[in-house]
Amino acid sequence: MSIEALSFPPLMYGEPVAADTFDHACMKATMGCDAGMVAYATGQNRMEAALVLAPEVPLMRAMTVLPICGVGFQNALGALAPPEVAVHLGWDGTLYLNGARCGGFRCRASSRIPQTVPDWLVVGFTLPLWPESDNPGDTPDQTTLYGEGCPDVHPPQLVEAWARHTLHHLNQWEQDGPRALHAEWRGLARDIGEDITRDGRSGTFLGVDEDFGMLLRDETGTTHQIPLTTLLEQSP
Repeated sequence: MSIEALSFPPLMYGEPVAADTFDHACMKATMGCDAGMVAYATGQNRMEAALVLAPEVPLMRAMTVLPICGVGFQNALGALAPPEVAVHLGWDGTLYLNGARCGGFRCRASSRIPQTVPDWLVVGFTLPLWPESDNPGDTPDQTTLYGEGCPDVHPPQLVEAWARHTLHHLNQWEQDGPRALHAEWRGLARDIGEDITRDGRSGTFLGVDEDFGMLLRDETGTTHQIPLTTLLEQSP
């Protein structure tokens, strides 16, 4: 399948770029492009895609699109990859294949104020395709798509499938609320019940609140809420 053959569901449209799809999508968003644009690049060693959104809710709630995009990715790769390939999601957007890190998501918005409705919000991911060295055993905690036995997964197909599944979950969230998304995401999430350190705090990762803010219980028994907005990147 060639890049030109990519097709997207209604309300989405593609824009192929050479690289840096995330920065490209952010640039187009600041210029006022229509929501639903998917910038994508499918190179030899990695693939990238980024989605431009125009939220109608405050940023704190709009950041739910990060887990939505993650679940959409898991659904997409799960449909294309061999059944033995396990996909899990880190709260911070990290992707895991068979227990090892394999790329991840990042976010940027026109505003970083949680109570403000942003003009735009961009969510993008990068996925490594091939190992960067001939000795992948040197980095056992990191992997690649093809290193996990997915030679028949073609990046263009994966971008298309990600867009379709993400749009489905976006529509479901907008119409029915977050309950179904919470249930599916929790089944894919990493480290729940484990002791972790996040945003300068250490404790047990209990789960998430309604807006997917992390709930972290420290050694004193105090539960801290860390909102997804802490993951937003600063504009350059």
